[in-house]
Amino acid sequence: MSIATKTGDEGETSLMYGRRVPKTDSRVDAYGCVDELNSALGLARASARDPFLAENILALQKELVVVMGELATAGEDMNRYLKDGFQQTNAATTTRLTGVVDDLERRLGKFKHWSVPGATMDSAALEFARTVCRRAERRVAALMAADATFNREILRYLNRLSDVCWLLARYAEQPPDQAKTRGEEG
Repeated sequence: MSIATKTGDEGETSLMYGRRVPKTDSRVDAYGCVDELNSALGLARASARDPFLAENILALQKELVVVMGELATAGEDMNRYLKDGFQQTNAATTTRLTGVVDDLERRLGKFKHWSVPGATMDSAALEFARTVCRRAERRVAALMAADATFNREILRYLNRLSDVCWLLARYAEQPPDQAKTRGEEG
């Protein structure tokens, strides 16, 4: 089967389980932003010279695949999605990110000032991912406002993820010898 299915040529796309919606649908917009976020994180991971950064970014990307799958499933099909063994974003995933925030704050200390993106290539890529994450958050919030059954944990997860991206960017700005030492702590 060709990647060019031509089924979207008229402005519609399929959600999981074949439900057709306009490409302008808020669900499509939300998972599209999360897909863009995953790509931005992929760029950050590809450029990361520090194994600590690369490993943390890869873990985030794997979690975002779960988020995208859930977002790409209409509420009416969620029982089928779960029955088929797909995961749902849950509090444990958000709690894991909170742990990453706590760990990075222990390593880096507290910050009192704004950051200006671009101190290093790695930090700039992570700052870009952070801003894409904030846009995904806004799109998910809009989707959540329109659907009372929506899994609110997705929004909490994305909110925490933007914090993690910001802190990883600060980590990436550390001198290599200092970042390595901090990366080996705890």
